[in-house]
Amino acid sequence: MSSLVGGLEEGGTNEDVEADESSRTGDQREIVGDEPLEEHVGKRGQWDIGEMQDSADLDEAGERLDEQELLDQDVPQLRLQEDEDERPDEQELLEEDVPRLRIEEGEEGLDTFPSDARPDGDPATPPGMSPLASPADSGSIPDDTPSLQGSLLSSPGRLASSSPSKPAGPRRTISRTASGALKPFERRFETRLSASPSGPLRPASPGFLSPHSRQISLSSQFSQVSSQGDATSDDETLQAPWEVVRWTKLRKITGQALSEVGKRNFGRPTCLAVSALIAIGTSKGLVLGFDYHQTLKIIIGQGTKATECGSVTALSIAADYSTVVAGHANGHIFTWEVSKPARPFLQIPPLDRGIVQQQQHPDGHVVDCAILHVGFLGTRHTALVSADAAGMAFSHVATRGLGPVVRVVKTTRLLGRYSTIEPKSERSQKPSSVLAFSPLPLGNVEQATDGMGITALLTPYLLVIVSTTPIAQTQHKSPRPREIKLHSTLSGCLAWFPAVKLKASNAEKDRENSDTKLVYCWSNVLTVMDLTVTENEDPAKPASLAFRARSRWRAEEAIVAVQWLGRSVLGIMTVSQRLLIVEDGSLQVTDSIDLLHRHIYHQDLFSQQLRSVVENLDSDDPSLHGVVADAFYMSFRAYKGRMFLLGFNDLTVGTLSNWADRLMALMEAGDHIAAIRLATDYYVGSSNNVSVGLPENDESRHEVVKERLLAMISASLKYSFSQYDEERPIRLRKLAEASFEACSSMGETDYLFSDVFDAFEDAEEPSIYIGTLEPYILDGEIKVLPTEVVQSMVSHFISENQAARLEELLCRLDPSSFDFDQITTLCRQHGLYDALVYVWTQGIGDFVTPLVELLTLVKMLQDGGEDDRFTGNPFYDSAMKVFPYLAYSLTGRRYPNGELMGDREATMIKADLYEYVFAGTPIAWPLGSNRVFRTTKDAQNEPAFPYLVLLLEFDAANFMSMLNEAFEDSFLNEAEEDSGANDTLANGTIIRPGYKMTRQHIISIMLDVMRQHDFGRGEVIYLDMFIARSLPKYPGQLVLSGSLLTQVLQRLCQPPSDDLQDDCQLSIEYLLSAYRPPNVSTLVQALREAHFFRVLKSVYRGERLFTELLEVYFEDPQDRVGVFDCIGYCLRSSTAASEKQVQAVKRTIMQHLGDLANVDVTRTARTLAMHAKDLLQPAFAALTDTYQQFVFLRTLLEPGLLQGARDTRAGTILPPSEAATFVEQYVRLMCVHDPGHVADYVNILPTSDLRLDSVLPAMEAAGVIDAAVIVLSNDGRIRDAMDRLVAHLRSLEQALTSLIYAAGESPDAASTQEAANDLVEAVEKYTKVGIWLCQGQSANAERRPRPRTNFAWDVPEDDLDLDEYLRLKLVDAVVQLANNTSRAVRHSDEQPTSAGSAVLDLSRITASLRTNVQQAFTALLTATATPSVHRRLQTTGPPNSTQDNLSFLRVLRAFLARAAVTAPSLSDLRAVLSDIFAAYAYEQGILSVANELIGSDVFQDISDVHDMRQRGWRPRAQVCEHCKRRAWSQGIGEIVWDAWVLRERRREADKARKRVERGGGEEARKLERGKAKADATVAVDQDDTQGEDSRRLTLVVFACRHVFHRVPPPFDTNHAMTTIAVFLSAKATHHPHHHCPPFEGDFNVTATDLYPESADWDPVHCRLYVGAAYNASFIIYDPYSTSYETVEIPGISHNPDYEVSGVDYDARTGAMYICVTFSKAFSSTITGNASLANFTGPNAIVKYDTNHGVIDYITSFVGIQSQIEASTGKLVNGFQDMAEDTKGNSYAIATFGNTLVKLNPTGEASLWYESPNITDVLGFEGLFSIGDKLVVSNRLVSGFSTFDTTKPAVSVTVQPTNLPTNESVGWDGLLAPTKYGGRIALSSDDAYGTRVFASNDDWDTAKYIGGVPRPADITADSNVFVISTDSYEINDRLYSLTAFFQLPHAKDPATPIETRNNFTQIDITDGVAELVKAWWADEGW
Repeated sequence: MSSLVGGLEEGGTNEDVEADESSRTGDQREIVGDEPLEEHVGKRGQWDIGEMQDSADLDEAGERLDEQELLDQDVPQLRLQEDEDERPDEQELLEEDVPRLRIEEGEEGLDTFPSDARPDGDPATPPGMSPLASPADSGSIPDDTPSLQGSLLSSPGRLASSSPSKPAGPRRTISRTASGALKPFERRFETRLSASPSGPLRPASPGFLSPHSRQISLSSQFSQVSSQGDATSDDETLQAPWEVVRWTKLRKITGQALSEVGKRNFGRPTCLAVSALIAIGTSKGLVLGFDYHQTLKIIIGQGTKATECGSVTALSIAADYSTVVAGHANGHIFTWEVSKPARPFLQIPPLDRGIVQQQQHPDGHVVDCAILHVGFLGTRHTALVSADAAGMAFSHVATRGLGPVVRVVKTTRLLGRYSTIEPKSERSQKPSSVLAFSPLPLGNVEQATDGMGITALLTPYLLVIVSTTPIAQTQHKSPRPREIKLHSTLSGCLAWFPAVKLKASNAEKDRENSDTKLVYCWSNVLTVMDLTVTENEDPAKPASLAFRARSRWRAEEAIVAVQWLGRSVLGIMTVSQRLLIVEDGSLQVTDSIDLLHRHIYHQDLFSQQLRSVVENLDSDDPSLHGVVADAFYMSFRAYKGRMFLLGFNDLTVGTLSNWADRLMALMEAGDHIAAIRLATDYYVGSSNNVSVGLPENDESRHEVVKERLLAMISASLKYSFSQYDEERPIRLRKLAEASFEACSSMGETDYLFSDVFDAFEDAEEPSIYIGTLEPYILDGEIKVLPTEVVQSMVSHFISENQAARLEELLCRLDPSSFDFDQITTLCRQHGLYDALVYVWTQGIGDFVTPLVELLTLVKMLQDGGEDDRFTGNPFYDSAMKVFPYLAYSLTGRRYPNGELMGDREATMIKADLYEYVFAGTPIAWPLGSNRVFRTTKDAQNEPAFPYLVLLLEFDAANFMSMLNEAFEDSFLNEAEEDSGANDTLANGTIIRPGYKMTRQHIISIMLDVMRQHDFGRGEVIYLDMFIARSLPKYPGQLVLSGSLLTQVLQRLCQPPSDDLQDDCQLSIEYLLSAYRPPNVSTLVQALREAHFFRVLKSVYRGERLFTELLEVYFEDPQDRVGVFDCIGYCLRSSTAASEKQVQAVKRTIMQHLGDLANVDVTRTARTLAMHAKDLLQPAFAALTDTYQQFVFLRTLLEPGLLQGARDTRAGTILPPSEAATFVEQYVRLMCVHDPGHVADYVNILPTSDLRLDSVLPAMEAAGVIDAAVIVLSNDGRIRDAMDRLVAHLRSLEQALTSLIYAAGESPDAASTQEAANDLVEAVEKYTKVGIWLCQGQSANAERRPRPRTNFAWDVPEDDLDLDEYLRLKLVDAVVQLANNTSRAVRHSDEQPTSAGSAVLDLSRITASLRTNVQQAFTALLTATATPSVHRRLQTTGPPNSTQDNLSFLRVLRAFLARAAVTAPSLSDLRAVLSDIFAAYAYEQGILSVANELIGSDVFQDISDVHDMRQRGWRPRAQVCEHCKRRAWSQGIGEIVWDAWVLRERRREADKARKRVERGGGEEARKLERGKAKADATVAVDQDDTQGEDSRRLTLVVFACRHVFHRVPPPFDTNHAMTTIAVFLSAKATHHPHHHCPPFEGDFNVTATDLYPESADWDPVHCRLYVGAAYNASFIIYDPYSTSYETVEIPGISHNPDYEVSGVDYDARTGAMYICVTFSKAFSSTITGNASLANFTGPNAIVKYDTNHGVIDYITSFVGIQSQIEASTGKLVNGFQDMAEDTKGNSYAIATFGNTLVKLNPTGEASLWYESPNITDVLGFEGLFSIGDKLVVSNRLVSGFSTFDTTKPAVSVTVQPTNLPTNESVGWDGLLAPTKYGGRIALSSDDAYGTRVFASNDDWDTAKYIGGVPRPADITADSNVFVISTDSYEINDRLYSLTAFFQLPHAKDPATPIETRNNFTQIDITDGVAELVKAWWADEGW
């Protein structure tokens, strides 16, 4: 990159430049002309904002500088105004003069312009003058679009700049001229002093953006290319000044070479080469040469043979700019001298193909093989290298001579093979091409490679670097990196950067020159390689070359062109035409610019040569690619940091903005803060310094940026303080923050505290400065402040009443910068004693004086009043700081920040403080002075140890706390001898021998002080606690008498206040750990009186007084729960208590059993069961509360039922023999406290564990009759159990009828209704208990033989079996209860209702009781009616003991006999009998259906049913057909599985029980009596209620494969019965949901010009939806009435770009999806003409709501298509089918490109699956879904591709078996008929008809089972293409759709279609059924 602004000393230069031959000298590097084109002059102005905004842009004459002068000064030689000797070597490369091009006329004359004329005939501007008078004459304009995609165009705004040569002047008003020329930008083009035009500030300033933001970079100066031409048009809005690249259209060149006129005259531009000449090759074989004024200087090739050689395909300019070489399309190469363009300097013709077939032939390009690359070697004009389209490369060296005729060219093949005429040999050669090619250019230092002719070539497989001199030799080979994706986009490019001399700022150690670098790219992988040259000691031998691939980087897409913009900056162009700016060192993308809108010229140069590589599609060959990218290398060139882009219609030049540009742009835009922050980033190196032209070396970069940054801050301060507006405070605060950050980064604190501070102080804004300074002090970044800043800070915070904040800041600063007198005075004045201490200790080193200051406050408070007045005193908090200060200082820490002191310093400070605090008399401080602090007014009254007394009187508690912390310091250990050094300052004095203090001495002094002075108990107690806690800590250093310690104990047992209770008890615990008093009994008594139970327990435990220990726990209110652990401790065997002690403990437990129970009954029971089982029975008896007794026994017998139990299944904690003694008591208590659990508990107990006479009364009293029934039943007393149950039902009946009779008199309706409901629930409960009792007896009943009976006779009840008698009693009781209740209800209805009386819901009561009667009779029927079929099937095993079918009649006859006695007439039983018969209705229906099904083959049918049930039915979907909720999936499948397992376990349990019954024996008899033990493997909970989730998620699957949740209300019985009947008769072919009338057979869809391609059936509305392909609409067709309705799609119908290609119905949502594709997508496949292939058009999906008849949404796929094209360079099209998953998402397939697009329920489209191999042939053509699985017909694999939509898209190929080998199978629409449950698929075969495939494993595999051909009579004429495209299903019939494509219309959509009315639909149901039936037979179904 070149510098466009500023001189070297301003940091405006960029050191990363290309090598320039003009800096080299010698015979081989002579310059044709030395006259420079332009001179780069001027310096950037001073960084003063006022001057920038106030000065006018004037030249020396006071007039505006025009655009041309600016452009002239900057192109391309950038000579700086400094001495030649001072220029750095690398900079010479950029600054060297570019020679003028000298044009010599040929004899024949050239069609060029003379030097003194312009193309239009006007005189040209003299060389020394500006050719333009105003910006309106400019021919080069800044581009009218931003360089970042999507960024807004900048608005015109003011430009403020400064001039170094002219003083500031007043602003001039700029007006628009009459011609409309744009002039509002105030010197848009002036000298180098201005940067870029300013505009309105953007919302987000680029100064705050990250380096990778699309808005970060600022634009540089405008392009240095001079221009002439038309004025800028009004509609071209200028860009903002901070774009990454400043683009300028070269309008004159564009107008002359790329306009329509220019293309007609010269041909279409085909390639570009740039140096001092801008050379453009054209399609007519010409080369146009322009200078940097955009003047067409030469036209090369006119009138020569070059125009007959085809277009110019390669172009290069020699290093000395004097010669141009051009390669042509037919293989010719011409070399032209720029000064003599009339004839070629050298001509290299191609070889004829016949020559190269000869065995011996010269080397050279073959005729008609285009030259793709060409270049000069070194400085020689006669040494060339070239490469052609056939992948061959050559070097050409011509001999010297007088002209091209006498020169001899020697050509040497470097790469490639000649093509042969032998096909076998031709096929064996792998096709190749030269994707990129470049000879090594010359740098500005001599290198051994300069004469070697180094050339790099890049093929699809290898990087080859060869040397051509003296002989062709390969120097290096590199294979293509493995990181490149297989079958990705193939592209290749490379570029050299020569070795250059490094500038001092960038020079490395021992290196003056940089290495040569090569960047090369394959696809998206970029590699940078270094070339190191090592000179050989023998001059005759060549130098050795070392190639090292240094770094590698991957782009997101393929790279098509690369150029070096500087030594460390790369410009990379990707296949989507995005320009990436990348730094070489880090390979980080610093900027990204979208160039798609610039329409860069590109050409497909390689795909023809590599066609066989691309079309093979061999996945095993890693060298193959799916697509070859177009070539861009000929259109993207870089020269001296500028980028030249050749577009289809224009030529553009762009320059990267450098760091100075960006800063100046921000400053001129008024965003000073962003500029300062950006400059700070540049200084610290956080930005991309290389790409913006800053030195890489930190020291050099700091030197360059620092001066500018300080100047920017000064200018910003000056300008900002001159502005007054509402945002001034905010702006100043941000400016202060930026200034602080910048100065802190640079370490310029002097500037920050001088100039910056003065600016804020002078502007009377110190508060902003101090507010910004504060966080830097708090963070520790600033620790030293000048005195004036400190004074300002103090004044600010004091004025704001923020003394605390000021104090914190002062304590973080270095006090050496303070004015001590001022600071200490301010601290005392404002109570900043933390700061005062900090100043004295840190600044002066005096630690005693701060103590004196604080003691002064203490004395003042002591003199001021009593203790209770201290807290209200404003100095109290400050005085309290004396204790933390002493604690910090006496432990070696600095106050208040806690920093550790040095050991020696800390020792002396501690000694001084201890000496002062514990001084016996007042002492002077500083030592030697006469300043003595006295604690009393009268010196004579000073007490001994005055300072200690003062502190103890002030706050003894805090003093002792401080001293406790100080005691832990090692200073108080028995000390070693001090060194006595006296050369270091401490406490403000010369160090003297230290004062030594010990812990023993301190305690002795304090004891003396307490004895001598009148201290109360409140102070003494703190000393006692201190002594008690210190004694065990320092046992070897504290020696105290026993009497003293006894006194301490006594005082601690008498705390002066309750607040000290716990502290005193803790202190006693400390003391007793080190001291044992002589009289324990006295101590115990004192502790008991003090209620120090914790110490007392410790004493008792130590003395092994277990009884007393246990008693203490009962006395201690704080730890009563601990008594249980104490009991365990006392009774544990490890305690080794004596038997006497154990018995004493047990007596104590029994004495306090009530207390234990009140604490925790559960823990009481557990503790006794674990440690004292002999106390369980006495303890239970001792409990007086029955609930406590109940909990006590539950803990022992059922601990799992206790509240909070972890294991709810936990059993008894006692052995069974011990637990049995408590069972009866537990049952009796449970009847009272948990009656609901009694029945469950007694049911699992052995009968022997309960005595009936003991528990039955309690059960009856508690009303738990169900438990009583169970107990009696288990004991074999069945009749007694039924009698008790019936008696209880009678009592319930009485209660219910009484309640109904009295309801009219009850005032509380709610409670009455609740009571009635409870009674009804009780009746239902005990009825079920009775049913259970009867069922248990029936299962064990033995039938005795009976004579034939006439049931017209009465049946004696004694003649009934026991189970029949039980049922009789139960039925009779239930019926009587219902009768009597009904009678009460009728009576209640007849009575008048009084106001306010309760109103019962009598109908609900009646209905419940009637249901109860039905349940009783249903149970009777179920148990007594046994079908004969069951008896016929029972052919093996013992005789069944179940009832015969006459049992029911005997029970019924006995019941009627009873009813006849109790009822006066039969009419009273009418209601009851109606309930009975209603109960039979359901059973009768079942029996009737079963009777109809039974036939001669019933056994075979049942066997088949059984087999199929075992195999299971596969549901058709994963959702419930009713509620549409998920039936099973992740998280739900376990519940379904558990429900199935539970059912199977029950079935197994029933089978086991029946086997026991049939086997007889003792177990059968016990089972009959109800006494048999339940087998753990068989016992299963009989409760049918499995929780809400189980009931809700239980599934019912019918034979039709519909699935439902078994939820209330029960599923439709009619549906169930119909399904069962159909299934058993093996005719399950009718879809149960189809209510549409039957329809079958072929039929015609009569609709004019319909031309359908796809259709689908709506089974809800019985309509057929058919797509109208050519009209791009669809119809809703009624096949029953042959009428239809047309639906138009807005924006699509009748649009020639669209056709309707697919129709799909979603049964879950009732939506019809319509697929719309591009009309020309299938033109090539329909017509067979590949040239008609067009995949550029739009596609869409339409969702139509069939219920409401509206279009829900229309979703276009254009965005998806563009996304794929941008990423792959390929087109996808031909969307034609859809399918839906269970979540409501739809998936559409693209036939061309094998792509799947996903649409969510709202219609948002996203790319779901992108094929790795996007091709332009037919691929995906049809699909269907099974749940969340997609099955797609894929023509490319002749099979299917499956996808799981619940996972990321992965294609799984399914290759069908049994495919025919004698005919081709076509693939189109795909259908999975519902009737076959997703196991059959119909694939439409274009020419055949319908192919049928089958799968029995969810399409993991597939089998072809046959086909149904299209009828032969469906034909058409030659203009119609007839194919089968789709299948659909109407009810249970299958149809094939035939499409009639119009060939003329397919070739040209403008051609009208032929009118057609009838479209035949073929019924293929029977043909498919036969194939499926045969497959089922083969599979063994």
